[in-house]
Amino acid sequence: MVAKLLGLPSVFLLSSLLNFATYALKINHTGEVVYQDANAFGVLGKAVILECGSVIPDMYIWSFTKPGTDAIKAVLYDLGKGPKIQKLAMTLGDVQIISKSAAISIDKLSRAAQGLYTCQAIYDIEQEPKVYYYYVHLTVRIGPDVPQIDVTPYTMTERGYSALERETVSLMCQAQSNPPSDYVWFYNNSQMAAGQQYTIPRILRMHTGNYACLALNTYLNTRSKKTISLTVYYPPDGSPSCSVEPALNHSSLRLSCSWPGGLPSPSLSWTGQDAESLGQETILANSATLLLSAGTSNNTLFTCTGSHLALKETTSCSSRTYIPPAEPVCFAYVTRNNQYLMLSCSWSGGSPRALLWWEGPQGQGRAGEENSNILVLRYGTAHKAPVLMTQRSVVSVYEGSDVQLTCILRANYPPVSQISWFNNQREEVWDTSSKKYLLQRMAAWANLTVRDTDRTLDSGQYWCAASNAVGGTEIPVTLLVKRYPMPPNATLVSVVYSSRERNKVELEWSIEHDEGFTGFILERRWVSERPGKRHSNNSKAKEERGDSIDPSAWHRSIIQDPEMRTHTMERLVPTSSYQFRITAFNHRTTGHPSATKSPAEPSSNMLPAVIGAAIGGMLFAALLTMLLLIFIIRNRHNNPRLHDMLFGMSHGQSRENINIPEDEVVSRSDAVIEEIGASASPGPAMAIPRAASPRPSSPVSATPTTGQAPPTGDNNEPVNVTITVKATGS
Repeated sequence: MVAKLLGLPSVFLLSSLLNFATYALKINHTGEVVYQDANAFGVLGKAVILECGSVIPDMYIWSFTKPGTDAIKAVLYDLGKGPKIQKLAMTLGDVQIISKSAAISIDKLSRAAQGLYTCQAIYDIEQEPKVYYYYVHLTVRIGPDVPQIDVTPYTMTERGYSALERETVSLMCQAQSNPPSDYVWFYNNSQMAAGQQYTIPRILRMHTGNYACLALNTYLNTRSKKTISLTVYYPPDGSPSCSVEPALNHSSLRLSCSWPGGLPSPSLSWTGQDAESLGQETILANSATLLLSAGTSNNTLFTCTGSHLALKETTSCSSRTYIPPAEPVCFAYVTRNNQYLMLSCSWSGGSPRALLWWEGPQGQGRAGEENSNILVLRYGTAHKAPVLMTQRSVVSVYEGSDVQLTCILRANYPPVSQISWFNNQREEVWDTSSKKYLLQRMAAWANLTVRDTDRTLDSGQYWCAASNAVGGTEIPVTLLVKRYPMPPNATLVSVVYSSRERNKVELEWSIEHDEGFTGFILERRWVSERPGKRHSNNSKAKEERGDSIDPSAWHRSIIQDPEMRTHTMERLVPTSSYQFRITAFNHRTTGHPSATKSPAEPSSNMLPAVIGAAIGGMLFAALLTMLLLIFIIRNRHNNPRLHDMLFGMSHGQSRENINIPEDEVVSRSDAVIEEIGASASPGPAMAIPRAASPRPSSPVSATPTTGQAPPTGDNNEPVNVTITVKATGS
């Protein structure tokens, strides 16, 4: 608050408030802050004054910090319009602002008032604001508190502590005080001993009575006293007694049980056959009273059980309650020429007898009487509040449907101004044609239509209300919006890519039985990219198709036709992997999703194509080979060697005839070995074979070389030809 007033950062002020350590606070033109501490002492239940500077500030805020905490809570403040005391001040005592100052006075100081008080004072707001923080550490002097008496052995009864005769009983007194208290013991207002502990060896029945511990604080000159009742017990005489009485103007029954005598008083409790009919039980000394709630079953047995510390076994008594068997019977008669209205009501039976009384507007009525009661009114005064009725007090409908709630005005004198409807949130429906509600009303009726009902939002109690000059009335109408039955489970049978492009998936599913559902929810989600596949446009493609990178995100396709069992999912990313599942739904009730499946690759259809291609290739090669052979045969004279190589020849034709070599038709001078150079060294002689010519030998023969004889014999014999070449070099 101060931060907002001064325009300072709140973090700065908070850190300043938490630094309790000291000194003064002043904000000058340099912005430096100084703190001021003070101590105050108060006495519990007395008054104390806490100062906030010597000059009245323009604005100030008193706050309180409880010891051991850092929380700062406002006690009161004055922002120039008078002091405002906060709720926290009530826990500290009677906090008041002292007139013409910023100091506060705390009267009736409580123990919770001890702690740190901070006064934030602001001066000269119109000029140069100055802020002072006055820290006042308040110490509350206490003591002594009301003593606490511990009894050993520890046994409690309805009247206080108890002890067995001839036991040793020790009483210990403790009272919080500063300085520590002195203790004095009293028995029945007579001083017995001094000290914190008092022991009674072998206690007797005569020691029953009141023991008091007086704690004295000599520093504050204060004292406190605590008295306990110590009883040496013995059991009461006889057994409990039970009775039944009317209660609450005969609208309820009171069962009373008493068992006088004994020290301490016995313990009594009621039990009944119908546990739901038990009402509020009140236990007093020597008695127990049970107030039966409405709707107690007729002829019900109730039992009062008594026990005592001195008895090993319990004892009891019983009572039976009887209520009238039927509802009251009431009549209205108009008498003396419509001058008077006589109201008669009777209710016979029951034990105790029923009490009847009349209540009416403007204080009209009649005191209670047993069994019957008659009230006579002037007819002109027989006005009453409106009476409403509905066709159905509980309406059930399946969610998603529209439902109409009816309200009819049965009795209306004086007339009502309007019939109103309230929804299940107790909000009045005003708009007659909203999206959720349709309100139709006339003078004597009003209908509320709830559209598109939802089980969570629309179930509950709706109210129809009306009022006139006498009074108002309302009736509830309960709307139960039920869910449609759970649909059967659907199972994915087949999930297969429709082609190698992997952008379409064909899905097939089955259902447990063919009724109880209205459609299917087909879902897909992206899982991952295929290993080794990269597609730069995948992210953009996923965005266009509505896919999410998050594997947990499912994308739905609603199938409204319950007869469908197949579906094709298109526009998939070929390089991505997907999972699919299907869920049946029955109107708004969704079943359990099926197990997820990833699409399988399509079955291979390449084998027939490969076989066809192979057969076609073989036929084409055979055709080419046949055409080539026909060409070679027709052109065997132009390509004899190719023809002979493919088809072969006779033995005589296969031998080469080299009687007349092709190169023999040369001049004789060409066969002479020429000497090159003046001093050429002879080179090696090399024999070069000549290729045989297939042509027939020529009659012309070459001159044989020196050392060679002319060929003789059969011309068909093979001939060896040797050519010697000599070369000289310089």
